[in-house]
Amino acid sequence: MLILGIDPGLATIGFGLVMKSGDKYRAIEYGAITTAPKQMIEKRLEEIYDSMIELITKCKPDCMVIEEIFFNNNITTAIDVSMARGVILLAAQKCGIDIYEYTPLEVKSSVVGYGRAEKQQVQYMVRLMLGLNETPKPDDTADALALALCHGTRITNYR
Repeated sequence: MLILGIDPGLATIGFGLVMKSGDKYRAIEYGAITTAPKQMIEKRLEEIYDSMIELITKCKPDCMVIEEIFFNNNITTAIDVSMARGVILLAAQKCGIDIYEYTPLEVKSSVVGYGRAEKQQVQYMVRLMLGLNETPKPDDTADALALALCHGTRITNYR
């Protein structure tokens, strides 16, 4: 099964494509989509949408996993990320792939075993589970891979 993890954002969208085969995982491709802060928001959203369509078409994942948004202080950031998240969801829907959503707590619990784990603990487990020599950068990329791994640990009947 090919699982595409997405860590949504407006400036940086992390992505990670993971192959799940039995209880083994392999990173196929990962990186980040970025937009320029000085561009109009509508142009940035268009770039995100077009990049997501291109990524999904190229990678042909069986499903996409995206982080649910949780913000507790900056409403402006929450609105911007929500808009970006919306175009990401639309791109996946237009490409006809199944979409799953997890909270940061669910991801940490699945990958580390503790819902209040620190970012470094999650990154370490991503490296370990995928057999990577280095932690993927930027952090959004490691988070996207963690999302894909989270979904992989929650589906047990897929061959």
